[in-house]
Amino acid sequence: MIHSKSNILLIYTGGTIGMVKDFKTNALKAFDFKTLLDKIPELQLLDCNIETVSFKEPIDSSNMSPKYWVQIAEVIENSYDDFDGFVVLHGSDTMSYTASALSFMLENLKKPVVFTGSQLPIGDLRTDAKENLITSIQVASLQKDNKPIIQEVCLYFEYKLYRGNRTTKMNAEHFEAFASPNYNELAVSGVHLKVNKKYLFKPDVDKPLQVHKYLDNNIALIKLFPGITKAVIQNVFETPDLKAVILETYGAGNCTTERWFINLLKEKISCGIHIINITQCLGGSVMMGHYETSNWLKKIGVISGKDLTTEAAVTKVMYLLGQNISTENFKSTYEMSLRGEMT
Repeated sequence: MIHSKSNILLIYTGGTIGMVKDFKTNALKAFDFKTLLDKIPELQLLDCNIETVSFKEPIDSSNMSPKYWVQIAEVIENSYDDFDGFVVLHGSDTMSYTASALSFMLENLKKPVVFTGSQLPIGDLRTDAKENLITSIQVASLQKDNKPIIQEVCLYFEYKLYRGNRTTKMNAEHFEAFASPNYNELAVSGVHLKVNKKYLFKPDVDKPLQVHKYLDNNIALIKLFPGITKAVIQNVFETPDLKAVILETYGAGNCTTERWFINLLKEKISCGIHIINITQCLGGSVMMGHYETSNWLKKIGVISGKDLTTEAAVTKVMYLLGQNISTENFKSTYEMSLRGEMT
């Protein structure tokens, strides 16, 4: 593996990784990333130049929204020709949503965009922030024949690099906070950094980067549960300007077969609302028609989310609604893998 000197842009949006503890007061305060090399001298061992940029007002990731996704995309767009890779520092709570969104927004991406964060602040004695940050920068700087090895949006956390739109946060306390239940790791960090090349996304080499900045969030997410009432579901569908609903169903895409439920979905589909079926299960895929309890969904035209994570399902529908795809083509486009987000 040939690794030549790279220029890396570090983008700080907010989150625990950007906090340090004031040991006099025990209070957390924002970290000045301009002093990054002073605070983490190990970064000087990496054969790359590191520049930093920060949100004017860093945010807690619980406040993340599409307008901030656009800001991140614009930083990458405006700096794209000057840097070989990008590392985005982000709070862990909504990191999988942001990584998924950016994967759709950055079409024909040919450079690494690595999301990372931490469970403990960078100045904490037992912090995971340093390792996550150092290895993310190393991953973003990997090159072969002067070309980036990673050419997609990914997420690095606790010794593993994942495809961003395949991840979900699955633990609020452990350092191993993320999982990619339906896709293999892109790389594993141990004594050596091992890249699983056969799992890497391969973009179209002939097309330039295209940044999509319009996302339509007139959508809803309904998690089915035994006993959910008609009134609850009907109220969701009566939301003004609603364009799409994601249903989190049971198992391989199964749901109640009560007539009121099927008739309601059929009526809303005929009105032009897109209904997408994803599974509540952490792993596995929707297979409509495999069981009788999902056969009706297939017959009335519900869209299969296959093995999408909830995060990818949500951001993909926002992205596609923003592309003004015709109702006739929306289903086939959604069921197609665009950035390696589904099998």
